[in-house]
Amino acid sequence: MIRRRDFITLLSSAAAWPVAARAQQPAMPVVGFLNSQSADGYAHYARAFRQGLGETGFVEGRNVAIEYRWAETQNDRLPALAADLVSRQVRVIAANTPAALASKAATTTIPVVFVTAGDPVELGLVASWNLPGGNVTGVTQSSVELGPKKLELLHELIPTANIIAVLVNPTNPRLAEPESRAIQAAARALGLELHVLEANTEREFDTVFATLRRLRAGALMIGTDALFTSRSEKLATLARRHAIPTIFENREFAEAGGLIA
Repeated sequence: MIRRRDFITLLSSAAAWPVAARAQQPAMPVVGFLNSQSADGYAHYARAFRQGLGETGFVEGRNVAIEYRWAETQNDRLPALAADLVSRQVRVIAANTPAALASKAATTTIPVVFVTAGDPVELGLVASWNLPGGNVTGVTQSSVELGPKKLELLHELIPTANIIAVLVNPTNPRLAEPESRAIQAAARALGLELHVLEANTEREFDTVFATLRRLRAGALMIGTDALFTSRSEKLATLARRHAIPTIFENREFAEAGGLIA
């Protein structure tokens, strides 16, 4: 027969088992989501990211947590935001081009998965295509390399437009500079007069389209940048309002009334 004191001790120990079991369960993994844009402008892509996680069995709040960090188009904030995610010891960092570069500089151990429009080797994200090395990997849309082709398509559609402008974001030089060089070379080969215009905030879009009118530009090509992607509907609206034939890279731009994507 068990003594009363032993029984109480045993009962107390049993009551503590669920607590101990919970304490031993692994913590929910945390994914860092670092982006150079704003949450509202990139909401569509953030939803797609969560959907992709869900398709692999990870549901936010159920078995994975996501720490979002947005630079609000201020790329100089990215190093501090990347350092914050590293200090929180996230399992992996998902990032666009400027954010991936900041993340690579912040850690050599936490995996960084990027999406970029340029050549990841030329951008300095990886060592080579076949052997990326280090802790960084990802995918590219090769949009920068397709820049000259987009210019050719625009020229075929609007052959009378001898003056064409390309819009780039100067705060993202790793994409803007190689894309500008490639498009300028293509413009010379086609005998076109090309003007490179710049915008790094949505507020500057109106100035860009006013400049197009002053230059008498017959068409516009929008360069590759997360700001322009997140504001494609706004850019399509301005292109329609100013009657400027415009080409951009994403489907949403054409759906919003842009000429071609």
